[in-house]
Formats: sequence, structure tokens, C-alpha cells
Amino acid sequence: QVQLVESGGGLVQPGGSLRLSCAASGIPLSIADVNWYRQAPGKERDLVASMFGGGSTYYADSVKGRFAGSRDNAKNTVYLQMNSLKPEDTAVYYCSARSYWGKGTLVTVSS
Repeated sequence: QVQLVESGGGLVQPGGSLRLSCAASGIPLSIADVNWYRQAPGKERDLVASMFGGGSTYYADSVKGRFAGSRDNAKNTVYLQMNSLKPEDTAVYYCSARSYWGKGTLVTVSS
């Protein structure tokens, strides 16, 4: 059974950092394309970052230079390091791979 589980969200002040995790079972994240999306209240779900199986990455302009993805193949987990967080980064963050989705983790950036 395929399962993606996000964690690491929480409340952080503007300018702070968080690291989100997406742990998988049933999918080898080491070779899969993994996407991070976010959905703010009342808004559509937007693509934030992609980590492709070949090693390349994509970041939305709104997070470029502040967010960075990485993988831990031994743990079958991908991470999204988020730095210099802004209030507009507040959203539920989801990871997705091979049409499977996690349930999301809430990130709130507020003073």
C-alpha cells in the first residue's frame, strides 16, 4: 500500500525556518519525481517545488532562493527546507509522487 506522510509543519515567526518531511512507503522516492504543493486558505493548490528522479529541481518564483529540496534515500524520505519564511507562505503543504498524495502539514508564518 502506497502512503505519503508529511510532517514538520508548525507555527514560525517571519524570517524563520522549517523543514518539512515527506516519508513514503510503497514508492521508491529515490527515483520518483516528487512534488511539493501548498494550498493557502481560500486559494488553489499551487506547485512549490519539484525534485525529479534524474536530480534536477524546479522551484516556483515565489520560493526560489528560500526553499530547497533534498532526499534521504536510506529513509525513503524527501525534505523541503524552508528559510526566510514570510506570512504569505502560510498554507497546508502536500507532497505528491506518482499520483499519490499525502494529507498535508500546516505551516503558519505569523508574529
